[in-house]
Amino acid sequence: MTAPVGPYVQVGSSGLFVYRVGLGTMQFGWSIDEAASFDVLDAYVERGGNFIDTADCYSSWSERMGGPPNPGGVSEEIIGRWMAARGNCDELVVATKVRAAMGEQFSDHRGTFAQREGLSRRWIMRACEDSLRRLGVDHIDLYQAHFIDPLVPIEETMAAFTDLVRAGKVRYLGCSNFSAWRLMQALWASQANGYESFVSIQPEYNLLSPTRADFETELAQVCERYGIGVVPYSPLAGGVLTGKYRRGAELPDSVRAEENAAQRFSDANWDIVESVVSIAERIGATPAQVAINWLRAKPWVTAPIVGANRPQQLLDVLDGMDEPLPAEAVTELDAVSDFHRPRTSLER
Repeated sequence: MTAPVGPYVQVGSSGLFVYRVGLGTMQFGWSIDEAASFDVLDAYVERGGNFIDTADCYSSWSERMGGPPNPGGVSEEIIGRWMAARGNCDELVVATKVRAAMGEQFSDHRGTFAQREGLSRRWIMRACEDSLRRLGVDHIDLYQAHFIDPLVPIEETMAAFTDLVRAGKVRYLGCSNFSAWRLMQALWASQANGYESFVSIQPEYNLLSPTRADFETELAQVCERYGIGVVPYSPLAGGVLTGKYRRGAELPDSVRAEENAAQRFSDANWDIVESVVSIAERIGATPAQVAINWLRAKPWVTAPIVGANRPQQLLDVLDGMDEPLPAEAVTELDAVSDFHRPRTSLER
């Protein structure tokens, strides 16, 4: 589905090319400060990376999860200051998102409501200007709908996105966390009305993902058929697939440890983790490299998006990207992580 050019891959059938592994920046201003964020960004581009993914809301939940206060927008601001210091914005593909709440919602004594979220024309236009300002750029390379807004007609959303593209403020459009039917609805709206279309989707997709069955049986096929690039987030399942979590062992020192224990610890998932670790030991790779290269072996995957708190964490992943995962390892991981498919698709 994707056409490689050295370490760069084509996003679906669009003219956009990105590095084979994207850099996620949700942790900027949450689990790491600005100086550490600069170090991670520097390490990424020094390896040839050009695809930096963020969102306007990153990371507004920081204080609630034991981190510093963060009203949202902090990750974009850090990236903007880093690009200004390095003078490299023209060499990068910067992706951000709109939809999540920014700041507190409130009603005054007259009953009016300040809506600072969603996919309405009003909020998309405002949010785009805010992201441009925080990033310190005159355009966004890939502007993504973070998740669906059921209160707003998709035609309104796509019309607003189209106006931003034609005004030169956005280059390409994408979405995240859309189901197959929601993605098709957006593609149909664009085709019927002459709007710009999504060129990519960002789903949660990894060996432990609870939505993997839905993705592989439905959404992946839509993406293959209509030329939509897939840039999965959480490819390491919040760090569980790095090997630092072990069955029956104490939790590691991590801001996501409790969340992982609640959501990802099960006998079936431990079997998968242990297979990843075993394969890594056999082929001389790290568990993270095995998990990422399993994703990259899937024909519908464009570029997994990986986050890191330290440069070495990132380099430990990137160091293993030149060699694909052996076919027998892919087959082994497919088998241990297999799920019940409700029907066999006739549309492949």
